[in-house]
Amino acid sequence: MARQPIVARRAEELLGTSVVATSPVAGGDVATATRLRLSSGQTALMKTLPHAPEGFFEAEAAGLRWLAQVEGGVPLPEVLAAASDCVILEWIEPGSKTPVEAAVAFGQQLATTHAAGADGWGLDHDGYIGRLPMPNRSADSWPEFYAVRRVLPYLKLARDRGAITDADAAAVEAVVGRLTVLLPEEPPARLHGDLWNGNCLWGQDLAIHVIDPAAHGGHREVDLAMLHLFGLPHLPRVVAAYHEAYPLAEGWEDRLGIHQLFPLLVHACMFGGGYGARAGSIAARYA
Repeated sequence: MARQPIVARRAEELLGTSVVATSPVAGGDVATATRLRLSSGQTALMKTLPHAPEGFFEAEAAGLRWLAQVEGGVPLPEVLAAASDCVILEWIEPGSKTPVEAAVAFGQQLATTHAAGADGWGLDHDGYIGRLPMPNRSADSWPEFYAVRRVLPYLKLARDRGAITDADAAAVEAVVGRLTVLLPEEPPARLHGDLWNGNCLWGQDLAIHVIDPAAHGGHREVDLAMLHLFGLPHLPRVVAAYHEAYPLAEGWEDRLGIHQLFPLLVHACMFGGGYGARAGSIAARYA
């Protein structure tokens, strides 16, 4: 119970306003979340992590701000403050409904965010996905970037942790060798980068807000592949609205598995071998 006053004092230092109440927030696999009620009447969310990796919360805040630059793009919480030990965000009041209209709007907004583009593949600083470092140094093409910044680093880590068999790893490596043939050319899109259902918050305002980005410039099929991997209510309506606003390249559904290799390998590194086996099974389809 002693933690809450410490959190409140830290929030007051960063925000320059009094915290009148705090309460813990359930959920979240990485950081500890606390709801703050401020003397201004505003409600905020504070995320903390003891001994956070260098740049951990700063990268999250930078990603949110970068995505928020897009007018008419996906809704995001405003960043109120960020430091090495925490980030403080606008509170999004969760809703109890998942209306079709919100899904349609989200598809259109995601298309707008992607179409805003990026300066290149990657970003001007490295980030994190979960607790794992995520390299963002640029490359000359998407197949190169996806191979050397996304698939191969986590494949190596998964092998080092015994989370993928040699046979499954070989299947993934075979796909990496064919990426220039398998992936169509497109300009860099402005990606959320970790767009699974848990990072899509259905708000009381009947909009879908996205949180916890692993933002970078990449192929737009990455975000769609992750939504399909872990599911989202009314996903067909999201995709239909997206496709109408920003038509996808022919064969995009057949390529979803290629862009699912990255999140599956990340999950294998963090949670174990079941995800490594799934990555190997999906990779085998593209042999």
